[in-house]
Amino acid sequence: MQILGKLQRKGSGIGRHITVTGVLFSFAVIVAVATIMVMTALERVAENANLLDDERSRETTIGALKTFEDQLGATLDDYAAWDDAAANVYTPEGMAWTVSNYGEMSVNSSLFDMAIVVDDAKNSIMAYRDGKPMEEPPADFFAPSLWKLLDTVKAAGPADRPQAVGFVGTKRGIAAAGVALVRQKSGALDVPVGQHRYLIFARHLDDDRVSALGQTYVIGGLRLAPATFKANYLVPIVDPMGATLGKLVWTSRSPGNMAYAQVRPMVFEALGLVGMFFMVLLAIGWLAGRRLKAEENSAREEALRDRLSGLSNRDGLGLAVDRFVAEARQSKRNVLLLYLDLDGFKEVNDSYGHGTGDQLIRAVAAGLKVLIPQGAVLARIGGDEFAIAFLSDGENAAALQLSEQILDFLVEPLEIGRRVVVVGASIGIAMSPAGAIDREELVRRSDLAMYKAKEAGRARMTLYDPSMDADREQRNALELDLRIAIESGDLTLAYQPLVDAGTHALTGVEALVRWNRPGHGPVSPELFIPIAETSGLIESLGLFVLRKACETAKQWPELNVSVNVSPGQFRNPAFTDYVRYVLKQTEIEASRITLEITEGYMIQNPQRTRQSIERLKGLGVKVALDDFGSGFSSIGYLRQFGFDRIKIDRSLVMGVNEDKRQREMLQATVALARSLDIPVTAEGIETEGQAVAMRLFGCDCLQGYLFGKPLTAERITEMLDELRTAEQSTRRRLGAA
Repeated sequence: MQILGKLQRKGSGIGRHITVTGVLFSFAVIVAVATIMVMTALERVAENANLLDDERSRETTIGALKTFEDQLGATLDDYAAWDDAAANVYTPEGMAWTVSNYGEMSVNSSLFDMAIVVDDAKNSIMAYRDGKPMEEPPADFFAPSLWKLLDTVKAAGPADRPQAVGFVGTKRGIAAAGVALVRQKSGALDVPVGQHRYLIFARHLDDDRVSALGQTYVIGGLRLAPATFKANYLVPIVDPMGATLGKLVWTSRSPGNMAYAQVRPMVFEALGLVGMFFMVLLAIGWLAGRRLKAEENSAREEALRDRLSGLSNRDGLGLAVDRFVAEARQSKRNVLLLYLDLDGFKEVNDSYGHGTGDQLIRAVAAGLKVLIPQGAVLARIGGDEFAIAFLSDGENAAALQLSEQILDFLVEPLEIGRRVVVVGASIGIAMSPAGAIDREELVRRSDLAMYKAKEAGRARMTLYDPSMDADREQRNALELDLRIAIESGDLTLAYQPLVDAGTHALTGVEALVRWNRPGHGPVSPELFIPIAETSGLIESLGLFVLRKACETAKQWPELNVSVNVSPGQFRNPAFTDYVRYVLKQTEIEASRITLEITEGYMIQNPQRTRQSIERLKGLGVKVALDDFGSGFSSIGYLRQFGFDRIKIDRSLVMGVNEDKRQREMLQATVALARSLDIPVTAEGIETEGQAVAMRLFGCDCLQGYLFGKPLTAERITEMLDELRTAEQSTRRRLGAA
């Protein structure tokens, strides 16, 4: 019996050992299977991320190639449709003009490096490359596909634009080439068929330009490869005859692989921790169950959280708003939603890098956490966009008060590392009364109100109003009509007089764009210029204004002309080339042109501003700082950037005779500017008293309604004719005496 009892006890221990071993073995199998599944899923996620990024790179490369081609086409159209060209290219006497304005312009030009003029028989009239005559016939230098473009132009009907652009092969490689009929700007041409002449521009797609495209469009390792090159990531370059000339290839960034490499150790560590957890679970199952549930909740919350800021993400905000709406329907309270977009965040990123931008996001998030009411949800929903949702017993008062606190917080400069940055916010507010409006509509309304605040001048809050939906439709229609007006040249310019402060003699004018919208009447520049800036039309609009002002000013040799330049134009690296081209085309003295810039872009991008100003002044034009005194401008900026002139903002001039402190500040400002040998213009002069005060302070030029509102070019011409007649009469009287 004792032996039997010992055997029974021993068998029982063996059974428990087998059971534990089986559990451990089963657990090991489960962990192994789970590891394989997790790693397989992560690999698939990484592959999908790689595919999406590579597709983006491919589409971006196609767009970059198209932009390179379109830029040449736009330049070719300006040079071919030119009254002077139609008058000179077709005559032997015009050969010097043709060489000067076509051939020699190809030297060191970012717009084209070859300029050729041929006749209907493809005979070369003029052929220049890099500013020098070509030593070989164009037919030997270009592939036959060039003449396919010429045939397309010759076959163009009366209603078609006689121009064709495409990529062709050359002895130097691959070039974007364009062929256009030389004609008058209106399209007319008094030359019989068979005696036409055609302008050919070519711009080679060399390694430097491909590298520049890669940097501009953020395509890593973009380079030009032969047509036979084998690559996983490529965009072919095809000529008009369907032949592949070469390929643009790039290096895949493989973001999925990088993310996978970062996550993989964490996954293994997590699985190891889970294994330890299950071993403990065998001993204390109930405690492990509670711990597992807590981890599941934490993972669920993490999926709804923004990693950079630690706030809720877009999905987290959506769940919170849905919860608030459901609760509001029960309690009859209101759901308030604020949408915030940081003003100036892009400039901080461009100037100081994404690392500083990330620190700025975290600093703003920390500040907003302190300001939001109890129970509110704060989320980061995009790059520089935030949202705040909360329940309120009242209507919009709580949201307005919170918005004021946010704007006050952001108006103060923020110290990010060793840098001090200044940002603001545009805030849109929408309300769901008693939960009557669901999340999707509430988000749409607050987002619309936020963009309305940004359009109104930024650094402000705006409540949603149903009229905003109609305004959005009207704005879209306005943008479309403005695009058409710029393309068709249906805009006009007005010119406001600039007078000598001492004699009040007319010395110059400021060119101001005007638009008479068909079917609607005149549209204020304060309305359509912001639309042009946000829609990307500002560069073409600014170039139109500059060209039109220079063309008109040729008839006023005694006057200088000022033209406003937007930050969007100033950011374009090719802006100086555009100005050079306009000066060359209009044949106006560069010293008569003053380009006026505002301080906003200058403060955010001081180094780029200095480089742009130096390049512009190298052309001979003058650069003035506009609206001085309306923001953060200082005398230090004047010394740093070397402006040729400053313009005192009208807000300082208005109270010069009533406010002693403002008068003293204005007098000191002008004196400091004059001590740096910088001439000063005062704008907004409406009374004789203001004019006298500004002259005594040291301003040498005045502008305002006292001396004339913006006038048509015809009226400026009449004024100059009257002045010339008066001067002639005076000289005759003095001669007779």
